[in-house]
Amino acid sequence: MARFLSRLAAGAALATIPAMTGAMQASPTAEARAPSPADLFGPLFVEVQTQKIFPDGKTFVDAVPKRDPAAIMADFDRARIGDLKAFVLANFTVPGVNDHDATDVRAHVRSLWPMLVRQPEAARPGSSALPLPEPYVVPGGRFREMYYWDSYFTMLGLVADGQQPLVESMLADFTDVIERYGHIPNGMRSYYLSRSQPPFFALMLDLSRDADPALAARRLTALRREYAYWMQGTACVARTGACARVVRMPDGSLLNRYWDDRDTPRDESYAEDVATGAEAAKAGRDTATVYRDLRAAAESGWDFSSRWLADGRTLATIRTTQIVPVDLNSLMLAMEERIATRCAAAGDRACTDDFRRRAVARRGAIARYLWVAGERRFADWDLGARRPTAAISAAMLFPLFVGAASPAQARATASLVRARLLGEGGLRTTTQRTGLQWDEPNGWAPLQWVAIDGLARSGEQALAKDIARRWMGTVSRTYAETGKMLEKYDVEERKPGGGGEYPNQDGFGWTNGVASAIDARWPGLIADPRR
Repeated sequence: MARFLSRLAAGAALATIPAMTGAMQASPTAEARAPSPADLFGPLFVEVQTQKIFPDGKTFVDAVPKRDPAAIMADFDRARIGDLKAFVLANFTVPGVNDHDATDVRAHVRSLWPMLVRQPEAARPGSSALPLPEPYVVPGGRFREMYYWDSYFTMLGLVADGQQPLVESMLADFTDVIERYGHIPNGMRSYYLSRSQPPFFALMLDLSRDADPALAARRLTALRREYAYWMQGTACVARTGACARVVRMPDGSLLNRYWDDRDTPRDESYAEDVATGAEAAKAGRDTATVYRDLRAAAESGWDFSSRWLADGRTLATIRTTQIVPVDLNSLMLAMEERIATRCAAAGDRACTDDFRRRAVARRGAIARYLWVAGERRFADWDLGARRPTAAISAAMLFPLFVGAASPAQARATASLVRARLLGEGGLRTTTQRTGLQWDEPNGWAPLQWVAIDGLARSGEQALAKDIARRWMGTVSRTYAETGKMLEKYDVEERKPGGGGEYPNQDGFGWTNGVASAIDARWPGLIADPRR
């Protein structure tokens, strides 16, 4: 009935149009013979304009129908349209909205790199920005500074798109930051200095093409200093079982966790953290502990996810520091192995032997504690419960990504991915729908690449390419509809992702980088996703 009345109103509104243009009706001009959008689309036109599905009233009237207007109106009259905007976008090419060719993604990414480059600036009194010596790439949107783990995936695209000098200059920036602060912070702001992010610096160095021995020595020193930052809790871990970023497992082996050196609300999310702390306090939790757990989740990059929640649903139950993460320890293994290799190249036998032993020990601990043999899956470890967590997430692909999975473990992981994490538009982050941005139904570019590269190198090439095909379909479809490369996507409905403390951002560094890297590996997936 409401729809019927709406169309009656639309008809009444249209009936006024000739009256308003009486002077024009006097002579059969060319304009009178060419029907306007109001003439052609009647009640559809009125509903679109009165509901203001586009902020500017001129947008829809400049749209071009994708098929015969009569056929569009027949469908509109027959169907019960639940989502009017979706109907319009499916039937019209709307300027500035969905007038982008999906096959232009790679060209669009290449055009974005210069827009995301920032030049060095001198330090300004009172500014939170950490000055950097060389040009660098920012993610985009609200992220107007260089971020740690984002940059690895951005660099993949820079390499693929012939921007090697930018890769080298960003490595120079990261090396300089380690020399100044002892680690790479979450992002290049003073309020990020109390934490880091997933440690990809060792893998970034693999992307360098600069073979200068003096530079190699400087980078190795920086890499070892970053490793020391992650392992600085070793001195006190024996007394507590966990200290800073180091934890002692039941058999005495050492693994790592995410942490933050502060236990106060984050500067950049102060009000949000205070609200979460207040909610947690109602349940008797110490707010300082909650703040540190929120900060530690920010160090993980997964802020926020059911991975870190005691009840799997409520942010106030966050307990990040009680989790031994499979992704972090995989990256720590990659760091140890690369330090050993670089020490060997430098002729430092003691360092080589030391880090080879560390890598062997960590590989064994990952196999004992982060592989659940009975369930045939990689998992995080719960320090308090002394057992693996039940969370199934894309983090389980990291052991494949760094070469820490056996062929049997890789096959089992691939099987679980197909059963639980594979969405129509790419890899789900988790299997829990909480409204948090690092949960189902969202997918993220870095996790797609870790899965694609890890599966491909583990003998699961078909699944790797299938994830790439699905993801590129989502990215290119959304680009065609919005003209944007986004921070995250809904991989179930193949649309922009939701959740989080801020709106979905466009730009976007790691999405651009992964799109270019996938296209370089499997050309044609954008133009023809069936390949």
